Amino acid sequence: MSGLYVHVPFCRAICRYCDFARQVRTEAGVEQILVKNGKVSGVALENGDEIDARLVVSAMDVKRTFLDCMDKHDLPEAFYERVQNFKIRGSSGKLNIALDGLPTFPALPEGSSLIHSDMHFIDSMERMERAYDDWKNGNWSQDPYIDMLIPTLNDPTMAPPGKHFMSCFVQYCPYELEGRRWTDEEREAFGQTVIDQIANYSPDFKDLILHVEIRTPQDIEEQIGITEGNIFHGELTMDQLLFNRPVPGYAQYRSPVDGLYLCGSSTHPGGGVMAAPGANAAREILSDLKRRNTVPENFGDD
Repeated sequence: MSGLYVHVPFCRAICRYCDFARQVRTEAGVEQILVKNGKVSGVALENGDEIDARLVVSAMDVKRTFLDCMDKHDLPEAFYERVQNFKIRGSSGKLNIALDGLPTFPALPEGSSLIHSDMHFIDSMERMERAYDDWKNGNWSQDPYIDMLIPTLNDPTMAPPGKHFMSCFVQYCPYELEGRRWTDEEREAFGQTVIDQIANYSPDFKDLILHVEIRTPQDIEEQIGITEGNIFHGELTMDQLLFNRPVPGYAQYRSPVDGLYLCGSSTHPGGGVMAAPGANAAREILSDLKRRNTVPENFGDD
């Protein structure tokens, strides 16, 4: 099962105590986390290899870790049931767009630095609510909220000279359409809805498009191993925050299995590009190992 990411402060803190952890394997999905006598004993890979380990730290979401990659009988029944009930519905899509040049946005003053930052295509809470209603009804938003960025304005090396890359985070987009899988035609229609929305604010945008990569939550799950394509590894609702994340009684990055930890966004404080779950998990693991805390401090979000 894929779904590994590397958290640099976490690796620096932990790897000095584990020589094997200095090895990074690619194309080595985990088939099962192995348990012996109530304690983690290693992992079995999809290629048949087994790796012995006294500590296993999973960056996968909580459902993928415990429901897909573990034997149910290695976990307490109550814990397993709570993981099953953890809400992790997919709600956002993604478009990556290659452009032949820089689109213009008449609403921005000429030469505005705002084009270098995040641009959000929405102008009222009512429109946001209507977009959410479409998702609740099992469809993609017909008037979507788009969080758009042109990163090549800040890093020109991402594209050939004169070309640009546009990254679009789109809400709302369901994992399934009315309870079934997406078709190729529906995926293209979703992408066109997003393109049309951007074109409402940029008259030359469509003429600059060279290529579009469209990812629904279903595609995100299949390509990078996140349950339902939920980039936060679980919904950030009041019942799934703080001491309830991922489930009550297991909010300190430990699991019911001795030696098995979580360090992904299913744990506190949740998803976002901040690395706090990994940093916090490293501190707890070092504490259990009776080792000095070497994790960088003052993250602000920990």
